[in-house]
Amino acid sequence: MGFWQCYTFIDMKLYLIRHGETTGDIEDRYGGAYDDHLTEKGENQLQTTAERLRGTAIDCIYHSPLNRAVESAHILNEVLGTELKVVDGLKERDYGVLSGLTKAEAIERYPEAVAAHKDPANTDPGGEPQLDFIRRVQDAFATIHTAAKESVAIVAHGGSLKVILKLLNQPLPETIGDGEIIEINI
Repeated sequence: MGFWQCYTFIDMKLYLIRHGETTGDIEDRYGGAYDDHLTEKGENQLQTTAERLRGTAIDCIYHSPLNRAVESAHILNEVLGTELKVVDGLKERDYGVLSGLTKAEAIERYPEAVAAHKDPANTDPGGEPQLDFIRRVQDAFATIHTAAKESVAIVAHGGSLKVILKLLNQPLPETIGDGEIIEINI
């Protein structure tokens, strides 16, 4: 199969969930590998998401190891009470020198990198190339796929969730909101 291989599941329900609002969001920072925490609003967003999923049979919550995804998964699990598994490959793409900088700091220090960052095909200085990121998320999803659960949630980041959507030939939203659930029947 090609790079964007498709996966076939039998009677699988997949819930893709983006983490809640973070401290980096309100400080206007580049995220990526920057390991920030949920804000109080982000925690509330995930509590609302958890309530929307209450009574849903989810066999496992797979999540990124970054704090914002870990905290989000734990909030969900307070309601769902299921198995939690960390999957390193679900991390957001590393933005290199831009990771963790405020947008103002980044423009001041790395104006060329900020301009180039707008095109995802570019690699930020010291960052992760787009194709490496896609392969990493694809490998992470393959690991989840081989677990053969009937209903799973994946708590991760906008970039990694979009890679999974593309792998599954699903429509790609412009953005994925904080605490948003994308439900897919496969």
